[in-house]
Amino acid sequence: MGVLKDRFKAKSDIVTAEIKDLLKEHGDKVIGQVYLSQIYQGMRGITGLVTETSLLDAQDGIRFRGYSIPELRQKLPKANGGNEPLPEGLFYLMLVGDLPEEEDVQHITSVWQRRSHVPNYVFDTIESLPINAHPMTQFVVAIMALQTESRFAKQYAQGMSKKDYWEAVFDDAMDLIARLPRIAAYIYRRKYKNGDHIQPNGLLDWAGNFAHMLGYENFEFQELMRLYMTIHADHEGGNVSAHTTHLVGSALSDPYLCLAAGMNGLAGPLHGLANQEVVKWIFEMREELKTEMPTKEQIAEYVKKTLSEGRVVPGYGHAVLRQTDPRFIAQMEFGKRHIPNDPLVQTVWNIYEVVPPILQALGKVKNPWPNVDAHSGSLLVHFGLKEYEYYTVLFGVSRSLGVLASLCWDRALGYPIERPKSVTTALVKRWLKGEDEIWGD
Repeated sequence: MGVLKDRFKAKSDIVTAEIKDLLKEHGDKVIGQVYLSQIYQGMRGITGLVTETSLLDAQDGIRFRGYSIPELRQKLPKANGGNEPLPEGLFYLMLVGDLPEEEDVQHITSVWQRRSHVPNYVFDTIESLPINAHPMTQFVVAIMALQTESRFAKQYAQGMSKKDYWEAVFDDAMDLIARLPRIAAYIYRRKYKNGDHIQPNGLLDWAGNFAHMLGYENFEFQELMRLYMTIHADHEGGNVSAHTTHLVGSALSDPYLCLAAGMNGLAGPLHGLANQEVVKWIFEMREELKTEMPTKEQIAEYVKKTLSEGRVVPGYGHAVLRQTDPRFIAQMEFGKRHIPNDPLVQTVWNIYEVVPPILQALGKVKNPWPNVDAHSGSLLVHFGLKEYEYYTVLFGVSRSLGVLASLCWDRALGYPIERPKSVTTALVKRWLKGEDEIWGD
């Protein structure tokens, strides 16, 4: 069955038994309470999902299976001569729940190398789109074209047993993750490099090969891709891309359909598209101020102008976090190690000093601190990847690790179709008057 698959099956059997016992003993226990404001305002803070792969803490940030980002950067295996964790190791951790050894990571790398072939018809489908189509549009269309390869869809059509759902989903997830860098790199070279495509290098790790196919051979850029792919991989289950992937999967849609749906959510400006908004905002500021390196005083005035126009400062604030995003700090440390004198990176650091006090002074902002999007673009620009419209595709390749690992767990644990109850405002009004019961089906 394969080393990773065997270990996942053994771990999921244990967790399945634990959940069965929990439900038997505590199934009628009430968890939290729901306020009317939460129902109307995006279900913020309502606990309604179990996601095994990661947990978001308001103070500590994202923890993958209990490990913080600084711990992962220290403990996960690295490429030869490198300092950043290999994403293969994080995928192993999310899937199995244990820190991987070097040979575990090498195994995943070799499996993804073997499964990375993309059929020509997928490239033909991409080529049928206008060259000016947004990179995320091309990315999602390519995933949908690849759906014909789904093992889950084929086996389900042939009459697969429920107990085997997880295995077909696992194989689809491994195939998808293996192929996404090739697809994403093809889109980049098609749109921005005149279709001058670069073949994969089977001797490189997953993120290193992605960097190679994008056209960046610099080892520091490969390190950046390893860090980027690791820190963007997951963010517990309630964010749009993760929840959408889970929701569509609950209908037993195959992983290709699920990931495409999740990527459509990631493409929204309030989610993954935010990373391109940050760089765009900084470029606009530099153009208006006519300087590559604005002073902190100039930045402060531009921030106030942005806010006075009813706009937000992109990259600042987070729905859950109440501290500086550890993913921002990880990227800042990378910048200080590799490119401390870059003007754009220094501007990001100056913005970090200027913006939080201004937002705090407003008295209305729960989190004035930067999130992951506030820094990622500046690092990419330094190495030459300046096409910020493409940044969300990078985010999407990374996020596939977390959402597809979670999808494997969904099927292994036999989660049912997700169907929350909805009501009308008229019923809410009657309920508030005591004239009707709002809950029930």
